[in-house]
Amino acid sequence: MTQHMHTTHKKYLAIGLMSGSSLDGVDAALTRTDGEAHNEPLAVHSVPYPSDFKQQLMDMAKGDIPLSDVIRLERKLTQYHVDAVKELLDKPEAKDAGQPDIIGFHGQTIRHMPKEGLTWQIGDASYLAEHTGLPVVADFRRRDMAAGGEGAPLIPLFHKILFSKLGDDDKGMAVLNIGGVSNLTYTDKNGNITSGDIGPGCSLMDQWAKHQTDKEFDEDGMLAKTGTVNKIWLDQAIENEPFFHEPFPKSADRYQFDHLFPQNLSAADGMATLCELTAKTIADCFNKLCPPEEQPTLWVAGGGAANQALMTAMKKYVKEVKPIGELGLNAGLLEAECFAWLAVRRLRGLATSLPETTGAKHPTTGGVLTV
Repeated sequence: MTQHMHTTHKKYLAIGLMSGSSLDGVDAALTRTDGEAHNEPLAVHSVPYPSDFKQQLMDMAKGDIPLSDVIRLERKLTQYHVDAVKELLDKPEAKDAGQPDIIGFHGQTIRHMPKEGLTWQIGDASYLAEHTGLPVVADFRRRDMAAGGEGAPLIPLFHKILFSKLGDDDKGMAVLNIGGVSNLTYTDKNGNITSGDIGPGCSLMDQWAKHQTDKEFDEDGMLAKTGTVNKIWLDQAIENEPFFHEPFPKSADRYQFDHLFPQNLSAADGMATLCELTAKTIADCFNKLCPPEEQPTLWVAGGGAANQALMTAMKKYVKEVKPIGELGLNAGLLEAECFAWLAVRRLRGLATSLPETTGAKHPTTGGVLTV
């Protein structure tokens, strides 16, 4: 009788921390994972940033401020992450899980310049390790960029391994993440992966909401629903922005689309038009990668999945669009889970990026360990 050997890897208790380009706060997730196909979410928690701190981060990312102010903001940012870890671990479901093995700490991107091979995420891993008592993996992106990669997106490997079971056998799998920037992971029916950033996710809509209504975002897409799309502006914006026409893999900085801000439109019409911009650039990208008749379901994660106007707009262009919440997953906290998973891959020496996902010359294992 033939005996089959099954290799089982240690399952780590890992915390992932994500402060994304939307600048709305720290998302924290506690998972049990082997850094491969096993990923068991145990507890989640979010710590919102006060509006004044969010504005300080935005000012720092968009302009030149004294280095002393950058250092102070980094300390403040890291303290919010310390708070997020402590509050997460204070939850009953986290206490039952035991002592975490590792933290995956993304930090806050304040510059991303892939054409020059440069990126900068602030966040003090030493301070985080000291004040949580846990080892920390941080600085995930620069190893990939040293190998000629874009440094982003890093979530596609997580999508591919964990969501391959969602794919249609004859069509593959597609997962869209809509944060400040939108990015797509597409795996065809043969398992070949393609990924990259697409363009503005919620960033322009959030800026418009702040500019026009003094709210942080357009909740449920309510303002966009009442407006009319300015098709002339929309078509010109898409035609004239070179990034939209570049092939994958590619990555974007949240602020590189700031010039795509409509003038002389009402609050509702401007929001509707920016919502359509995000939806159409996503659809155009997906339709180029995969003909509509061959497309799998497009599963949507990130904060944009909660914007009903955006989801409705995408459905005009893409055959089947669904929020990953329908699968019992937390759309807004998937990136935090991803960085817990990436931290474990770093500990195990597994790849965190591939040439197909970032354009790097070879697979890389990113992340710097602080104990």
